[in-house]
Amino acid sequence: MKNKTWQRMYKMLKPQMKAIAIISFLAILINIGEVVKPYLIKIVIDDYLSANVYQQGIMTIGMIGAIYIGIVIVGNILNFIVTTATSMMGENVIYSIRNKLYKYAQYANIPFHDKTPAGTLFVRITSDVEDVTTLFKEVITTFIKDIIMIMAFVVMMLSLDYKLALLSFLVIPLVIITSLIITKVTNKLQEYSKKVKTKLNIFLAESIYGVKLIKIFNRQYEKQKECDKLCTAFWKSRIPTGITEALLVAIMMILENVGITIIVWATLNHFVGASMDVGLIYVFVTYIKQIFNPINRLVENFETIQEALVSIDKIYEILEHKEYLEDFEKGTVLEEVEGKIEFKNVWFAYEGENWILKDVSFTIEAGQSIAFVGKTGSGKTTITNLINRFYEIQKGEILLDGINIKDINLRSLREKIGIILQDPFVFARSIKDNIQLNKNFSDEYIRNTIQLASAEEFINGLPNGIDEISQERGNSYSSGQKQLLAFARIFAHNPSIFILDEATANIDTKTEELIQKSVDKISKEKTSIFIAHRLSTIVNVDKIIVLNQGEIMEQGSHNELVNRPDGYYSKLYHAYYSGLVE
Repeated sequence: MKNKTWQRMYKMLKPQMKAIAIISFLAILINIGEVVKPYLIKIVIDDYLSANVYQQGIMTIGMIGAIYIGIVIVGNILNFIVTTATSMMGENVIYSIRNKLYKYAQYANIPFHDKTPAGTLFVRITSDVEDVTTLFKEVITTFIKDIIMIMAFVVMMLSLDYKLALLSFLVIPLVIITSLIITKVTNKLQEYSKKVKTKLNIFLAESIYGVKLIKIFNRQYEKQKECDKLCTAFWKSRIPTGITEALLVAIMMILENVGITIIVWATLNHFVGASMDVGLIYVFVTYIKQIFNPINRLVENFETIQEALVSIDKIYEILEHKEYLEDFEKGTVLEEVEGKIEFKNVWFAYEGENWILKDVSFTIEAGQSIAFVGKTGSGKTTITNLINRFYEIQKGEILLDGINIKDINLRSLREKIGIILQDPFVFARSIKDNIQLNKNFSDEYIRNTIQLASAEEFINGLPNGIDEISQERGNSYSSGQKQLLAFARIFAHNPSIFILDEATANIDTKTEELIQKSVDKISKEKTSIFIAHRLSTIVNVDKIIVLNQGEIMEQGSHNELVNRPDGYYSKLYHAYYSGLVE
C-alpha cells in the first residue's frame, strides 16, 4: 500500500491517539493473560500430572485454577472495554469524515460539481464511509491486540526453549512472503473492483432520479440490460479477489499445521535436544496456533482492509483538493446594496478558450429592470451565474455598486441576490421550511409572502397548509405550483437584486398576470434581471440586452429595438409573434 494511503489514515487516527494509547495498554494486559493461561496448564501437567503427584499439590492446583478463572474473567471484561472503546473511536472518526465530505460538497464551487457526478459524491459519503466504518469496528479492534499478542508469544517461546522456538519459526518467512505477494495482487484487484462498484452506484442513482424520463421514453428494458451488464462486471471483478483471499486462508492453515508438525517431530526425535515434556509440547502447540489465529483474522478481514484503504484514498482525493473550495470569510461584507451592476470587457469560458462571453460590457443602474434576450447558448444564463460568482471570469471586471465582486464577501454577495429558476428545487420538508430555508420567519410574514406570490389558493388548499410536507424534490406538486413556491421563497428573503430565469414558464396565464403585478411592483424598487424566451413578458422592462454567440448585438428599450429596421431584436420579436399567429 502506498505511503500516501497510510498518511491519510494517520490523519483520521491522529485526533484519537489518546484513545489508541489506552486501548493499546488494555490490549497488553489482555495478551499477558492469553500468554499466561497455557503456561499455567503446563505447570499443572509437567509438575503434577506427569509426575503423578497431583494429590500432594491439590491446593496448588486449586490456586492455579482460581488464577486461570480470574484471568479469563478479567480478560473478558477488559476485552469488552477495548471493543467498546474502539467502536466509539471508530464512530468518532466516521462522524468526522462524513461531516468533512458533506461540508466540502457544500463549500465546493460550481465547477467542482459540474465535473463530479452527484452519484460519485453519494458513493463517497455513504458507501466509502461505511467501508471505513467496518475497518475501524471490525479490524482495528483486534489489530493492536493481535500484534502485541504475536510478540508476546514469540518472547515466551524463546524463553521456554529457544531451539524449539527457532524450529517453530521456520514457517514465519513463508507466511510473510506469501502474505506480501497475495496482498499486492489482491490490492490491485480491489482497486479495480472499487471502480466498477462506483460506476454501478452512479448508474443506480441516476436511474432512480431519472425514472420518470425512463418511463416517458419506455427505456426500462434497455436500462435493465445496462444494469445487468454493470452488475455482471462487478460480480466478475469480485471473483478474482475472492479466490486470492480463499487461497491465502488455505495457505495459512497449511503453514500452521506444518509448524505444529515440526514441533511434534522435533520432540519425538529429540531433535536439537528438544524436550519430551508433555506440558512444554502443549504450550508450544497452543502458542503456534495462537500466533496463527491473529494472522488468520487479518486474512479473513483482508477484503475489509483493502476496501477501506481504497475508500480512504477515494475520500481524500476529494478532501485534499482545496482549490475547489469557496472562501466565505474573506472580502468586503455588504451592508446595503443599491444594485448597480457593471460588466467591463468580460471574457469567460467554461473550458480553455472556448469563449461563452466575448468582451461583454454593459451597465444596469440601481433599481433598473433589464432583460437578456437571445438564442439558446448565447450566454444569458452564464451572465447571471457570473453575477453570483459561481464561476470566475478570465478577463475583465464585474462590479456591484462600484466594487469588484472578487473583493466582496461571497456569503454577503449571494444574500443580496435572489434567483428563481425555470425548474425550482423543493426539499422534502414543509412548505414553511422550504420558504424560510433555516431562517426564522414568523407565520404571518410567510403568509404575506405567499399572498404576494399569488400562492395562497394553492397552499391553503393543502391539508396542512404551510406545514404540509413535500414529497422528494416536490413531486407532490405541479411545475407551476413549485414555481409559485419559489416566488414566495424569494419574496420572503427580500434580496436587493432579483434574477428571474423564465420563471413563469409553467404558470397559467391568470396566475402569471397576478405574479407579474407583484414582480412589477418589486422591479420599481429593486434591480431586476429577466432571462426571457417569451418576448411578451419583457416589453415593459427599462432595457433589453440582445446576445448572440456570447456578444452583445444591441441594447435599448423594447420600443427602441423593435422599431429598428433590420435590427436583431426586431427580427426575433416579429418571428416570435409570427409563430404565435401561425
